Amino acid sequence: MVKEIKRDYYLEQLIKREGNGLIKIVTGIRRCGKSYLLRTLFKNHLLENGVDEKHIIEMAFDLFDNIEYRDPKIFYPWAKEQIQDDAKYYFLLDEVQLLDEFVSVLNGLADKKNCDVFVTGSNAKFLSRDIATEFGGRGDEVHMYPLSFSEFMSVYDGNRYDGWNEYITYGGIPLVVLAETDEQKMTLLDNLFQETYISDIEKRNKIRNVGEMESLLDVLASAIGALTNPNKLQKTFKSVNNSKITATTITKYIEYLEDAFLIEEAKRYDIKGKSYIGTPLKYYFMDMGLRNSRIHYRQMEVTHSMENVIYNELRMRGFHVDVGNLTVVEKQKDAKVLKKQLEVDFICNKGSKKYYIQSAYMLETEEKMAQEIRPFMKINDSFKKIIITSNTPKAFYNDQGILIMNVYDFLLNMDSLEL
Repeated sequence: MVKEIKRDYYLEQLIKREGNGLIKIVTGIRRCGKSYLLRTLFKNHLLENGVDEKHIIEMAFDLFDNIEYRDPKIFYPWAKEQIQDDAKYYFLLDEVQLLDEFVSVLNGLADKKNCDVFVTGSNAKFLSRDIATEFGGRGDEVHMYPLSFSEFMSVYDGNRYDGWNEYITYGGIPLVVLAETDEQKMTLLDNLFQETYISDIEKRNKIRNVGEMESLLDVLASAIGALTNPNKLQKTFKSVNNSKITATTITKYIEYLEDAFLIEEAKRYDIKGKSYIGTPLKYYFMDMGLRNSRIHYRQMEVTHSMENVIYNELRMRGFHVDVGNLTVVEKQKDAKVLKKQLEVDFICNKGSKKYYIQSAYMLETEEKMAQEIRPFMKINDSFKKIIITSNTPKAFYNDQGILIMNVYDFLLNMDSLEL
């Protein structure tokens, strides 16, 4: 029997947006569960709450049977024909970026008083970069990620420590999580990359040298959590592969990878100067299994994996996440003044909430603890400062008022930052 993975967090996001007059747009990497959320979980919610099945209109634009409906001159008349009375109709439209002129079509449906429109899409360029602009202020985005560790553990048979090792190795793509053996998981991840993600990016952007882009993907996969920029990457290509790839081309490829939701950038923020620093910046993978697939399960440093997982969790919880930078001036023993750059792994903002977070896999010595809290002690504000580690049995506040918690408590409790 196939296990059902509940996506309650996202289901609640859709439920509370019902009837708000906007076009609800679920975005996210392909195969992260958008279709299942919309056409199974949300549809079941509607049926359980008394909505007549005839008032739920579904269309999956990625299915071969529905190719003709990608033409708006065929789809829109068909959609209007489904509206038979004045009761509310729910339109659940899957992979809507494949529908030509989809903005106009969706705005036309949403303009009808008894239509509530919910769609999914896998392409940031079309759907998430300028939703407010494209839909004339009528787009309402819910961004979906692969399974969080908490969602993963809801279907994992074992303890959280074994589950953690599995999660940071094979990630949270539902299809992969439900596979039974390691071999099946690895094969699925490899196939997804080649047959779905790379193929999509190549076709959409008409890439002539796809091998060049894949090489860049491998470099980024090897360097999660490291500061870099297109110029630095260009030098790497030149020295390692004797490649003539330009920084401009690298920038373009990175945009393609971001548009497919494979990677996401975290900008650097000058905490004292209260301004963004142009480059370098960091790139994180939206799924650890996909990242590990690119590097053939080598370089499995748990420190970088944990940092990437924490970043994804914060983004999933709706935080805007930057990398913090602090310039400090310190007097040395010889009385010379030395300027140093200190880093805070993450600055998280959501509304009036703000947190400074360090990811430290192990805090085994006092020296390591001092190293992690040092940047915090240079920040002159009262926002909460947190260290997430793997070897703290129970959350506690140290003498400096810094919250120290283990990664499992952080990931398994949506309100963990409020402790």
